[in-house]
Amino acid sequence: MTAAPKPAQDQSEIFVPAHLRHFVDVLGVDGAVEFLLTFGGAYAYFSLSPEPQSNIAAEIGVEATAAIAKRFGPGSMRVPTGKPFIAAVFRAKGMKPSEIARRLHVTDVTVRSWFADADDRQLRLL
Repeated sequence: MTAAPKPAQDQSEIFVPAHLRHFVDVLGVDGAVEFLLTFGGAYAYFSLSPEPQSNIAAEIGVEATAAIAKRFGPGSMRVPTGKPFIAAVFRAKGMKPSEIARRLHVTDVTVRSWFADADDRQLRLL
């Protein structure tokens, strides 16, 4: 199970995992969240010269699609779901764990465990 980032007061304090950094750099936090919610978990093809009618280019634009392809390298890849990251963004926006769970199609127990894992006040048992 992947731990969610520490709770943050605003989006600028949210930890972005390395595997999501390129998406956030190109699309911004909110754009990356929408992209991951739409395409996460599925294979997608990223081209350096995408067709405007492709699913991804239609959603995020030709320039952003090409920018992601440039960062990752053109070709097919499985888009990560990024659920712990998305949960942290939603939490920073003031959403409750039950609301986050419904949006991400996970249980509230899962959401709470992501946030509990990120709580640095709790001592770790070895």
